[in-house]
Amino acid sequence: MRADLSTQLLGPDEPVPEALLSLARTLAPQARVVPLWRNELGGVTVRLERDAESPALILKWSPPGREIDLDAERSRLEWVAAHHPVATVVDAGTVFDAQGTATQWMLTEALPGETAVSDRWRASPSTAVRAIGEGLRLLHDTVPVEQCPFEGPGLPRGAQADVLVVAHGDACAPNTLLADDGNFLAHVDLGALGVADRWSDLAVASMSLEWNFGAGWEGDFFDAYGIAPDPKRIAAWRRWWNRPANSEEARRRLEP
Repeated sequence: MRADLSTQLLGPDEPVPEALLSLARTLAPQARVVPLWRNELGGVTVRLERDAESPALILKWSPPGREIDLDAERSRLEWVAAHHPVATVVDAGTVFDAQGTATQWMLTEALPGETAVSDRWRASPSTAVRAIGEGLRLLHDTVPVEQCPFEGPGLPRGAQADVLVVAHGDACAPNTLLADDGNFLAHVDLGALGVADRWSDLAVASMSLEWNFGAGWEGDFFDAYGIAPDPKRIAAWRRWWNRPANSEEARRRLEP
C-alpha cells in the first residue's frame, strides 16, 4: 500500500457537503467554515472560526452510511486526555436522515498547530520526522497500559511480542501535529487507540514517511524515537497492515 496522504488536505475554498454546512451552522452559528481534510470514505474535517472571544473548533463529519465510528474515537480521546496531548471533546452526536441512515459527527477544541504533512512541514521533513518519532515515544512511555480499557491489534502471524504500550493505532504521519516551533504538539485520529505491541505503531509510522516526505527518513524517525529498527518486527507488522484480508480495515485506519 502506498499513498501520499497529504493529498487529502483541503484548500480554504474547497467545497464541502451541504449537510456538513448545515450541521456547522447549527453547532456554531456565524462561524466561518474552513475545510481541512477529506478522507477516502468521504469524511470531511473542517475548522469553525468564531469571533475573537471564542476559540476555534474542529468538526469531524462522517457521511451518511459511511461511519468511521466517531463514538469509539470520542471515548478514547476522553480517556487518554488525562495522560497525553490530544484535543478536548466538546460534543458529538449522530443525525439520522428520512431513510434512517446515520451521520456521525464530533466537535473538538482546535489545537494551535499543523499536521506534519502540511506544506510548511513537508518543506522541513527533518523537523516533521523528528516530531513524529518523539511524539510516539511520549505516547508509548507515559500513557499507562494497565489502566487502558481499549485493545489494539493482536500480534500478526510470525511476529514476536516485544513491549506492550498504549498504541496510537493509526500512527501515519498526518496524525501528528506540530507546534509553531516545530516540536511535537499532539496526536489526532485516535479511533483505534489501544494496548498493543509498540511495533504496530513503529512499523506503520515509518512506512508512511516515504509517502509524505520522500525516501531516506526512516533512520531519523527511529533515532528520534530512540530505538534501533527491528527488520523482522517491522516486516511482520507491515505484512499485517497490507494483507488482502485486512485491506479495507487498513485503508480506513490510515485515514485521518
